[in-house]
Amino acid sequence: MRAVVQTVGRASVTVDGEVVGAVTDGLLVLLGVTHTDTGETACTMARKIHELRILDDERTAADTGAGILVVSQFTLYGDARKGRRPSWTAAAPAEVAEPLVEAVVAALRERGAPVQTGRFRTHMLVESVNVGPRTLLLDL
Repeated sequence: MRAVVQTVGRASVTVDGEVVGAVTDGLLVLLGVTHTDTGETACTMARKIHELRILDDERTAADTGAGILVVSQFTLYGDARKGRRPSWTAAAPAEVAEPLVEAVVAALRERGAPVQTGRFRTHMLVESVNVGPRTLLLDL
């Protein structure tokens, strides 16, 4: 599982002209799933995201109650080492990835995090205003 975590002043996801998820002063998480990920991986990722010391004064979303916007992003497993056309074979198929993305979201909510999401299997417009900017790749 991979996540790109960014501190944002605001971030939102729009599908078909409707904002389906948004946060202010929190984290935008682009989340990718690979074939070997499990429910345990999802729980570990949720803990890492929630406790990541990436906010001001080395604080965490757990410390501040910051909102977290989670957006599924299979392209995090794109491989363009050969040529210019990426291969997506390392990305888990939607049937595998969707429940694991939902498991990360559920684990974050169980920890008390206010979580918003994108919408799986749709064309999403993701907007963000990065703060810092602070961006980190978590790779489990």
